[in-house]
Amino acid sequence: MDYDLLRILKNYFGFDKFKGDQEAIIRNLLAGNDSFVLMPTGGGKSLCYQLPSLLMDGTAIVISPLIALMKNQVDVINGMSEENGVAHYLNSSLNRPAITQVMNDVRNGITKLLYVAPESLNKEENVEFFKSVKISFYAVDEAHCISEWGHDFRPEYRNIRPTINKIGNAPVIALTATATDKVRTDIKRSLGIADAPEFKSSFNRPNLYYEVRQKYPSTIDREIIKFIKQNEGKSGIVYCLSRKKVEELAAIMVANDIKAAPYHAGLDSVTRSQTQDDFLMEKIDVIVATIAFGMGIDKPDVRFVIHYDIPKSLEGYYQETGRAGRDGGEGQCIVFYARKDLEKLSKFMEGKPVAEQDIGRQLLQETAAYAESSVCRRKLLLNYFGEEYTEENCHNCDNCLHPKEKRDATEALVIVLKAVVATKEGFRQDYIIDFVKGRGTDDIVSHKHDQLDCFGLGEDLDVKLWNPVIRQAIIAGYLKKDVENYGLLKITAAGRRFIENPSTFYIVEDTEFNDDPDEENIDGAGAVLDPMLFVMLKDLRRDMAAKLNLPAYVIFQEESLRQMATMYPVTLEELQNIQGVGVGKAKRYGKEFCELIRRHCEDNEIERPEELRVRTVAKKSILKVKIIQSIDRQIPLDDIAQSMNVGFDELLDEIEAIVYSGTKLNIDYYLEEEMDDDHVDDIYDYFRESETDDIDTALDELDSDYTEEEIRLVRIKFLSEMAN
Repeated sequence: MDYDLLRILKNYFGFDKFKGDQEAIIRNLLAGNDSFVLMPTGGGKSLCYQLPSLLMDGTAIVISPLIALMKNQVDVINGMSEENGVAHYLNSSLNRPAITQVMNDVRNGITKLLYVAPESLNKEENVEFFKSVKISFYAVDEAHCISEWGHDFRPEYRNIRPTINKIGNAPVIALTATATDKVRTDIKRSLGIADAPEFKSSFNRPNLYYEVRQKYPSTIDREIIKFIKQNEGKSGIVYCLSRKKVEELAAIMVANDIKAAPYHAGLDSVTRSQTQDDFLMEKIDVIVATIAFGMGIDKPDVRFVIHYDIPKSLEGYYQETGRAGRDGGEGQCIVFYARKDLEKLSKFMEGKPVAEQDIGRQLLQETAAYAESSVCRRKLLLNYFGEEYTEENCHNCDNCLHPKEKRDATEALVIVLKAVVATKEGFRQDYIIDFVKGRGTDDIVSHKHDQLDCFGLGEDLDVKLWNPVIRQAIIAGYLKKDVENYGLLKITAAGRRFIENPSTFYIVEDTEFNDDPDEENIDGAGAVLDPMLFVMLKDLRRDMAAKLNLPAYVIFQEESLRQMATMYPVTLEELQNIQGVGVGKAKRYGKEFCELIRRHCEDNEIERPEELRVRTVAKKSILKVKIIQSIDRQIPLDDIAQSMNVGFDELLDEIEAIVYSGTKLNIDYYLEEEMDDDHVDDIYDYFRESETDDIDTALDELDSDYTEEEIRLVRIKFLSEMAN
């Protein structure tokens, strides 16, 4: 049948023309053929199955990963139709009467689109029901979930083809916004559509701005709040890896008058659904979420996507950033990166099957390469998805707007290419770098590669060259990564020609990120200590200590004074943003310090940093609250440690953090049971006279009869009584 698709498009969806390959995909499906659709977020994937479902006999089954996504799309389709029930979803959120209604609408031919989760599709009772009705086609949305190489692997996805075979054959259309060659092959094989034509749109989103920033744990919250305040009223998403951080950051935003809400899989479905609706209806501006949020959310004017943590894969990163600027307008994509986060993500993989760990670490390496490289971010992303970007400068990423100087790396490239050939194209980047540097690792020695002529050819060259040379050689087409054996470096025909006849090869060096960023940034990004104020604060602390007959450290520790002399807090509320200053400490000692800082700023016409106007929220973790409650109930400290599954030393660390920030704890009940009264008095008197609270100094100066544990316990009592 020859459909007037443009008229149907206008009639049902209100659009005058198709985007990209949409029409070709729809005609292919109407002709009864399988299809594989690779289309970036915002490219109009859902129309490719929604429109044909309205024209074909029977009901199309759309297999979709998230309940929230289904609800959103069902609402959109039903909103276009005069009749109720054209689209339905069938999942665990429905009660029995609702399920009966859905099944009746499908049987009566009213429902043209039925959204199901893979778990619902595989249920025996549903399989029996689907066998009894006419299925027009199967659409597998977010098809990357099928592949164990994808970033949202769910085993139920691997059963889709066997279940389709049970229900009855019909065309299959697989759709995804992110898939490398490896993932594409895996999806098609798993769905039994190996010969399906591929409709692949460009991955380039010219309107998206990409930037990577060094992550400073002590200031990142302020940085994000400041960014959102500068983009007031704009819609945005902030992605965090942990639910705890999602909750914390959303609370900080709300405290700073930002209309924000948290979203993660641990919240009940009613809350999640409400939050999603509020975001779409612009009752809230910012969603703070784990990756559970955003798949298929059709909000065209998201203006920024911020990643608080580096994502686990570039597929995930591309998909999440793709939610920005879907209307072609501004879309800022900023990711915060610290090497420590990579180590954390790598540790999370321990305990998983070895093959899965290996894949996960390879994906992490790709993400690290993206973050650290000084090459055009757009070029890197497109290359990862098998697309060539020929422009030298995209003018819309941090690396292109602030380009680094290029350096000649011709010799290094020849050495790398020869190394890949000599090791028979069977190894990954790390191995090749060890080989060219002449490092005789166990792996290299076991393969006898240390005996090859070109082993160690690059040992005299700058060690910082090798990663960028290999990464940029892949982009230039001299090397490629094997699709089937992910990560193995292979030489291309162009690479072999380069060995024979080298031309000049320039690279830009990688950006160096601090391994321990806060070591060099203790006072915050770009912040500078005010030495004159620091001296004045120390003098005030000394005078106050003398008047109260207390050691100076009891009032505020030196680190707290350093931060005060950097951030200039002038209210008790602002003072609580300073490390080691809780509510109690601020109220007890803070007034005079705030007054001194205010006078100093006025006298010297100092403009206080904008960051200080950011309000934080009390970060009393569940662990700390439990400790305080347990001590209030006079539970022995060793029992508390055991019940919380932490070591005794670790418990003391937590208790010290609580009392140092100004909360009073009474551990006398424990000391009376465990320690001699005279010992307690001796250690207590020592701290009253000492100018430092350092434990090693106390161990040196006190009688050797006292253990470190005893000294720490009495120090907790002393600080609680004298400082709080």
